[in-house]
Amino acid sequence: MGPNHRGAPDLTAVVRVVPDVPSFAVDDGFAYVVPDGLSVGVGDIVRIPLGGRRVRGWVVGPTEPPDARRIRPLIGKSGEVAVFNAPLLDTLRWAAQHYVAPLAAVLAKATPPNLPKGRGRPASDAASPAGSTGAVSVHAVPAPWAALVGETATPLIADGHSVIVVAPTWLEAEVLIDDLGELPIVAGSSHLSAAVLTRNWVEAATLPGRLIVGTRDVAWWLPPSLGAAIVLDDGRRGLKEKAMPTVHARDLLLRRSRSEGFAAIATGAVPTPEALAAAGGVVGSGRAWGLVEVVDRSAAEAGDGIFARATAAAIRAAVADGKRVFVLTHRRGGAQRCARCRLLRRCGQCEAAPGPGATCERCGAVNGACAGCGGERFEALSGGIPRLVAEAGRLVGGQQVGDRGDDRAVTVGTERDLVGLSVDLAVVPDADGFVMAPNYRAAEDGLRTIARAVL
Repeated sequence: MGPNHRGAPDLTAVVRVVPDVPSFAVDDGFAYVVPDGLSVGVGDIVRIPLGGRRVRGWVVGPTEPPDARRIRPLIGKSGEVAVFNAPLLDTLRWAAQHYVAPLAAVLAKATPPNLPKGRGRPASDAASPAGSTGAVSVHAVPAPWAALVGETATPLIADGHSVIVVAPTWLEAEVLIDDLGELPIVAGSSHLSAAVLTRNWVEAATLPGRLIVGTRDVAWWLPPSLGAAIVLDDGRRGLKEKAMPTVHARDLLLRRSRSEGFAAIATGAVPTPEALAAAGGVVGSGRAWGLVEVVDRSAAEAGDGIFARATAAAIRAAVADGKRVFVLTHRRGGAQRCARCRLLRRCGQCEAAPGPGATCERCGAVNGACAGCGGERFEALSGGIPRLVAEAGRLVGGQQVGDRGDDRAVTVGTERDLVGLSVDLAVVPDADGFVMAPNYRAAEDGLRTIARAVL
């Protein structure tokens, strides 16, 4: 055989291929003979015969079978750009084991939706960036993140290195792309069409010095010289795959940084334990949080409504001064308190907010009477958007209040409405409901959600 598309000579005419079949039975792959005149290497997409069918597969390396004459040949190569190299393959194998997923399902995540056509992946002549030998750092920086990303990416891109930036949502990625438009940016997200996403993938894979900005999809991409990866607000749910394998973009990039030697940066006003464990500390100075006032509603009198008197006065004052107010509520559920003694209702077994049903939504224990007074009537600390709109309307006038889609002085919304939020006063009527939600990381996730509203 001749040299492959990377310019290196092939050492064997037999390769191991993992078929694109979502089954643990094919994780080890199968050996295939490489026909004369065909050049393949690690990460190439090929067509192979398998059980009477022709399927796609990925070359994972050379192999030395006992008798190559009894092995079937490859049918051909698909695409012109390898989708992974040996270091990334090691991380992909780790992800398959860590998330208990077939290797083929993980390899498919690293593959663009259409066949990658181009001039092949160039050999990078950029020197390794100074200090980027797998270093991990955590920056206590809330949104917007353009300053941090720009300061990190600009010198690396000038030296020929690419930088991956993973945002929790596509809307936040678009905002960052607009803010950093002077840099050579490549966008990546499943929100893009298959043709556009593949074209962008090929550009990022074959041209050095690119700022790759997108959602969790870009954590799998392989630029020719990766200098750094930045995960924005790394505790957000949007950074984790919803289907099998449920890979978290932060964990994938932290693993890759150790294997491939680039710097990994996690950001967020509420750093995650995973990022802190990898970094060993937090980078940043000054005050990340704005001024926060916690109002004790336990002494509220009947008829005060959802908003405490101090909160109602703050909302009225803000609207009178022409300022914008945002009221954050839950998508569903929330905390309750006893209507008689005002004690916060908790599950007697797991101490979560038990929910309105007969059993706790977290642990399934039977919801009993109030632990303080034995009362059996409970009231919600907050409510849905319609109720909060009505309550706020009684304070400042209904024409001044609306939901996220309305341009009003007071806006009521949920977590999904926090992207791009810019207000003067944020009100969280039921903070307990966020930190006592029926999931095992409720306190951390709830604090992060509240932080996004008040910062």
